[in-house]
Amino acid sequence: MKKKNIKILLVDDEPDILEIVGYNLKKEGYQIFTASNGFEAIDKAKEIIPHLILLDVMMPKMDGVEACAKIRSLAALNDVIIAFFTARSEDYSQMAGFDAGADDYITKPVKPKVLVSKVKSLLRRLKEDKIEQETIITIGDIIINREEYFIQKNDEKIILPRKEFELMYLLASKPEKVFKRDVILQRVWGKDVVVGGRTIDVHIRKLREKIGEEYFKTVKGVGYKFTIA
Repeated sequence: MKKKNIKILLVDDEPDILEIVGYNLKKEGYQIFTASNGFEAIDKAKEIIPHLILLDVMMPKMDGVEACAKIRSLAALNDVIIAFFTARSEDYSQMAGFDAGADDYITKPVKPKVLVSKVKSLLRRLKEDKIEQETIITIGDIIINREEYFIQKNDEKIILPRKEFELMYLLASKPEKVFKRDVILQRVWGKDVVVGGRTIDVHIRKLREKIGEEYFKTVKGVGYKFTIA
């Protein structure tokens, strides 16, 4: 992914920090957005869906730990990389941050060049969604062709209804990754379409009948994953 397409949300109640950090990251070519407290961070994150959030801990109105937990509870922001950027370096503070769903912890003060390096390192974890990146997925004896909307298994071509295909493609795009039910609903059916939770179960049952029961595993109380048989 090109830097100009990467969105970074900076959250800090100190304007100087936002200005300095924002300036150095903009020089690297990233899109920079800012917020000054936890409430603003949540609203801005929902609006722009950033790739990375650098989040201060001690802020007015809502602190960073609470904001992180609320962001992590939103399906659309489940894959966002969150790093705390704070002067709080105590072990208990870091543990609270990780428990809330943070991916990393950067302690202030830090030199701009070092911060840029840390940001680059964090973004290496960022992989473009294979649903957008790939048109063909090959897993063992299964080929999933999104351009022509068919699945081939052991040289047999299988044509699926669109939603079954999209569900299959989503799960197979990241084998062994557990997709939560709310994420599946949003990715396959869209946030503007209201469907019942049983809808996923019905589609999974049909996929098991057509592709093979061994490929689709239920993680009780969480969701589903595609496993390599």
